[in-house]
Amino acid sequence: MTSASRTAAAPASASGTRASRRGPLVWAAAGVVALCASVAVAVTIGPADIGVADVWSVIAAHLGVGTGAEGVSPIRDGIVWDLRLPRTLLAAVCGAGLAVCGAVLQSLLRNPLADPFVLGVSSGASTGAVLVVVLGVGGGALSVPSGAFIGAVCSFALVMLLSHSLGGTTDRVVLAGVAAMQLFSALTSFVVMTAADAETTRGVLFWLLGSLGGAGWGDVRTGTAVLVLVLAVCLAHGRTLDAFAFGQDAAAALGVRVARTRLVLLCATALLTAALVASAGAIGFVGLVLPHAVRALTGPGHARLLPVCALAGAVFLVWVDTLARTVLAPQEVPVGVVTSLIGVPAFVLVLYRTRRAR
Repeated sequence: MTSASRTAAAPASASGTRASRRGPLVWAAAGVVALCASVAVAVTIGPADIGVADVWSVIAAHLGVGTGAEGVSPIRDGIVWDLRLPRTLLAAVCGAGLAVCGAVLQSLLRNPLADPFVLGVSSGASTGAVLVVVLGVGGGALSVPSGAFIGAVCSFALVMLLSHSLGGTTDRVVLAGVAAMQLFSALTSFVVMTAADAETTRGVLFWLLGSLGGAGWGDVRTGTAVLVLVLAVCLAHGRTLDAFAFGQDAAAALGVRVARTRLVLLCATALLTAALVASAGAIGFVGLVLPHAVRALTGPGHARLLPVCALAGAVFLVWVDTLARTVLAPQEVPVGVVTSLIGVPAFVLVLYRTRRAR
């Protein structure tokens, strides 16, 4: 290459690098705008006639930055602040958390079909919740979210024990997760079928399919705190996750402490999944499908992928929940049913893409 061609190529390379860096920033900025707009609009959808201006007025009044919710009746104020807003924000937190967990697990386990429930955490959480509701475990001292969280932790501990005893490789982690999922699903079904009455069974099954109907500000605060913590941990390991894309041996050759890193990230994703399942039940396919769609936009680098994944998951589940509570109003459809109806075709598409890649 001549000096003239090198001089011409340098600006082109620099502009290409700047463009590649601007791309994820543009998607992230668009995601923030879309999320704010989605939350504001979703809160207005429902039987009560509430506008976006009313929503912002109520929020400003409760945050102490406005002159008060002028023109908004106390009933509408309660609908916005106590019912719809915490539910919509919890949907955003759950969508963001599940998408981030899916992206991390797919890279960590090098399995494009991995999602947050591959570790059996969801099944363990379901069993814990059922034991509290149906059998009264805890004698009233445990709430349903507390029971679900304890069950999720027990399930994850079992998966770690099994995978370690089988060699600790990524495929053993997946197999141990499948075994734990089947075990706790069977325990849940056994308890519900043998000890619950018809009304309790109906309520438990609705929660197991994913429901945001009981969302409160406590759930939002807890979920947001865990999401921020886990997202920070995963972003701190962004370069390590990039190295895992080349395999464990390659990552070890690059200086990555494979066993320690895998344990830290698996614990982080299990903690986040447990917190989300404890608040909203089992919501599937969000962590499976969205990381693939976002990866096509931002590329595989996790420093760019994870924040955009979180925003995409948040926007997606906000609108899924809105659809679930309005499409058959006044009857509510479980959120997990809607995500499954949307996610199954996308799952099949991922399978075909994986087959063509091979």
